[in-house]
Amino acid sequence: MSSIAVAIYGPIFIGVVLNILLYGIMITQTYIYFNTFKQDRTWMKAFVGLLFLCDTVNCVFDIIFLYVPLINDFGDELALTTASWVFATDPAMTAIIGSLVQLFFAWRVKVLTNSTPAVLVITACAIVSLLGGIGTSIAVGMIPQFFEFQKFKVIVIIWLIASSVADCLITFVLVGYLRVHKTGFGPTDDFVNKIIRMTVQTGLITALWATVDLIVYLASPTGLHLIFNIPLAKLYTNSLMSSLNSRAGWSYGSNSSGPATAESGNRGRNFGVRTGGEASQMTPSQVYVDVESHEMVDVVDAKGVYPPEPALNTHGYSKRSVVLTHTAGGAPPPRS
Repeated sequence: MSSIAVAIYGPIFIGVVLNILLYGIMITQTYIYFNTFKQDRTWMKAFVGLLFLCDTVNCVFDIIFLYVPLINDFGDELALTTASWVFATDPAMTAIIGSLVQLFFAWRVKVLTNSTPAVLVITACAIVSLLGGIGTSIAVGMIPQFFEFQKFKVIVIIWLIASSVADCLITFVLVGYLRVHKTGFGPTDDFVNKIIRMTVQTGLITALWATVDLIVYLASPTGLHLIFNIPLAKLYTNSLMSSLNSRAGWSYGSNSSGPATAESGNRGRNFGVRTGGEASQMTPSQVYVDVESHEMVDVVDAKGVYPPEPALNTHGYSKRSVVLTHTAGGAPPPRS
């Protein structure tokens, strides 16, 4: 009895604990999203709400599954070795959540790169992963004994490999596109590098986790792979929410005084423009362009009258020349 509990419910317990911990992070991320990005499209907010609902249902089912055999059916060996219908929902829920996240990133790839072949391949992998997860749930219902789960390993392999391939494709396509389209401006490239790091972190984590889950599943007939399988859904939702919420901290300049918020993200950003002291430190043969700036400040004319007479330029409208790029050699053109 004790060996069965250790071999099966030990990994399940650890997996459920990790799942609940990640669900707590998901609650925080969802709260931050709805309070920070109130101007997002309605469909995007509904999509986040749907993912949160799926995550909640998944957690409730996992807790019920763990409670019934360990509490209600305590001492019943058959209950310990047999998966109930509640447990059978886990692969399907994980596949649904993972596929929704992958389809969202496929949309992002379409918007950013406009690459139809890449989008089609990612979408196909997401759909295959979805069908594989649903098929795994059906197989668990047909063969509910934990020690016989490897009898339907073909459908599990299809599910997890398709999921990993979709995650890798999303990561490689986005990273490749961003690397090719670097501008050569230091601050702007710093911003692009932040997006690249976020893409790699959120995409490869789920791909590696699903791959490890598959390897452990094929290598061990016990429930050890459930340590990785049960929290997989939360990794997908947290990766998406991390990507969405990171927009609040994106800044186009490496010298920004603080993180941008959703409401101020489009104001006061340094779009790769070098000004002031930076310009004086740059090497010759620099390119100068005129940049108009608006500063919402009070203006007092030379007579000390407010508003100035006549009331022109009341918002500090000015025009200045700043340095955008530079190359080695030569002399800079005259500044305006």
